[in-house]
Amino acid sequence: MGKRGIVIAIDGPAGSGKSTTARCVASRLGYLYLDTGAMYRALGWSLIRKGLSPDDEAAAAGTAAALTFDFRLEGGGQRVLVNGEDATGAIRSSEVSDAASRVAVHPAVRNILVARQQELGLEGGIVLEGRDTGTAVFPKAELKVFLVADVAERARRRHRELLSCGVAADLDVLMGQIRERDARDKATQRRSGSWPASDAITVDTTGLNIDAQVARVVELARECGI
Repeated sequence: MGKRGIVIAIDGPAGSGKSTTARCVASRLGYLYLDTGAMYRALGWSLIRKGLSPDDEAAAAGTAAALTFDFRLEGGGQRVLVNGEDATGAIRSSEVSDAASRVAVHPAVRNILVARQQELGLEGGIVLEGRDTGTAVFPKAELKVFLVADVAERARRRHRELLSCGVAADLDVLMGQIRERDARDKATQRRSGSWPASDAITVDTTGLNIDAQVARVVELARECGI
């Protein structure tokens, strides 16, 4: 059986627009959509509920190995079920975002979750977004896109996302958290290798609306011959 299509890996820092863009691109092309970051968020959420530290690699890896995930596109959005429980809204809080960033630095955790992600994309026809999709997860993806945007724009987007989920947030606090995450990501990059992938196409989404972002990625996918 041939592949269902190409693998499109969309990466970028928090708030760069990769989640909405990837979801809409997948819908436009009829591809499977996978938010890899939701797996790290789900793990962070699970650790918080257990009273375990995201900085404890053994606890994080043990918890990750026991998690099951079910991703469902519904009404233009995605529901995330973790061990059968709907965690869609819960994993979008600022506390969980911070925990997700902290668990993502653990090699044992990444080995477990990356293996899960690779299984889902074996046959192609998939748009993945999240950390290291074009380096560690699918280094041979036919299309790799790295989205960027300035910190202020990314904080505003994160603020709107939280408000839409009914979560109150302070814009200045969010900007500080994004800067901290950027610093942590850079440190992780130095340990784990190139980020973004050397062959990724960078798209600056500052000032672009979602339609323009999606159109650009779809155009790049068409250039790959789909």
